[in-house]
Amino acid sequence: MTEHEHVRVAVIGSGFGGLGAAVRLRREGVTDFVVLERASSVGGTWRDNSYPGCACDVPSHLYSFSFAPNPEWPRAFSGQRHIRAYLEHVADVFHLRRHIRFDSEVKLMTWDAEQLRWEIETSGGRLTADIVVSATGPLSDPKVPDIPGLDSFPGKVFHSARWDHDHDLAGERVAMVGTGASAIQIVPAIQPRVGHLTLFQRTPPWVLPRVDRAIGGAERALHRALPFTTRLRRGLLWGIRELQVQAFTKHPDELTLVEQLAKRNMARAIKDPALRARLTPDYRIGCKRILLSSDYYPALARPNVDVVASGLAEVRGSTLVAADGTETEADTIVFGTGFHVTDMPIADRVVGADGRTLAEAWKGGMEALRGASAAGFPNWMTMIGPNTGLGNSSMILMIESQLNYLADFVRQLDVLGGRAALDARPEAVRDWNHRVQERMKRTVWNTGGCTSWYLDANGRNTTIWPGTTSEFRRATRRVDLAEYEVLRARKKVAA
Repeated sequence: MTEHEHVRVAVIGSGFGGLGAAVRLRREGVTDFVVLERASSVGGTWRDNSYPGCACDVPSHLYSFSFAPNPEWPRAFSGQRHIRAYLEHVADVFHLRRHIRFDSEVKLMTWDAEQLRWEIETSGGRLTADIVVSATGPLSDPKVPDIPGLDSFPGKVFHSARWDHDHDLAGERVAMVGTGASAIQIVPAIQPRVGHLTLFQRTPPWVLPRVDRAIGGAERALHRALPFTTRLRRGLLWGIRELQVQAFTKHPDELTLVEQLAKRNMARAIKDPALRARLTPDYRIGCKRILLSSDYYPALARPNVDVVASGLAEVRGSTLVAADGTETEADTIVFGTGFHVTDMPIADRVVGADGRTLAEAWKGGMEALRGASAAGFPNWMTMIGPNTGLGNSSMILMIESQLNYLADFVRQLDVLGGRAALDARPEAVRDWNHRVQERMKRTVWNTGGCTSWYLDANGRNTTIWPGTTSEFRRATRRVDLAEYEVLRARKKVAA
């Protein structure tokens, strides 16, 4: 990078959000942009998460861009390797690599109110940009709990998102900490190889069967020959999930039937009543993320697996002590304890118009206008921002809606002409956030009786969108200039 390079748009991250933004910018005629990627290849969370059994719990044809259909998906639910290969393919087909700066971790971004642009320091040098699109994603920075005595553990310790493929688990005593989406894939994948597996479970998840199957050659040939069949398949998958949303957002009592299905799924594999009791959640299904697996429960029933229904509280050398006092010996600890979702680490590195960091602005909880714009951070857009997550469908649908918003944001700046910036009005952010939180009150995520990673430190759900993907698409179709203040160099003009 040159010392004072300037670009129209800087995109941070090259996962689904970042690559999607890059494709949309090119389609809008914007070619003066860079994608800043801290790693040496694209893929985001699908590059970083390569643990045994890693796969998506959204059907492949829905977990891909509508503008880049893939007729070659080999399974109904694809594994990490194929999703990562798909993202590499997108980077190639849309000629994005010339825009990507690998090994360029963003260290600091500061708003220059005089020049109306962002000053960006990266590990590869400095540059400035008129607009920043932050596509770092909520599942990018692993969260490892602060366990007393962990430093004293003599064995191997790693997080599921930083899997050590050089370490052989064969015959070892392995402790798996956590029972989220990663853990229920890891447990059945490693159980046959390890000597003994101890699962530390603070809260049992609801688990439904994973109805996965190979997609045959004839089906793939049909999708290749008749592309509309791929769109039709995607549309059906989308429609089914849209119809399910009301049960999560308005009528959680309707989820009782789904709970019965989950209990039957458990009963088929878990014959020991004591173990079944430990694995049965005491909260409404959907309150925490519903997990899909057909081999998780059978793995837990194996003789070399123990389930400790209590969180890991302390480590004394190679002895792990649970909160209920249970002691276990281990050679390796694997943390499947999630990510910094409600406290995005990138927010510490963003300094806005009033000199505050985004982390300071969000100290009371993350909030952004239409999930994208934070007040006091002009020309800054977050992909998969506050309250854009989904509990039952594909995040790619939400990303594509935010790409529409980004495209119109760029268009509005073009119409304004000259050096201009758009800063979300605080009252517009408050109004949007108030409407979102009011709708959240009756959802299963707030009424289901659980504590999930959707909630921030104040107990507010700043993660999930409390409606359908269609509603969000309508809300982000275009930028309403009345919700923004138009900034001009050295002076402000009311919108």
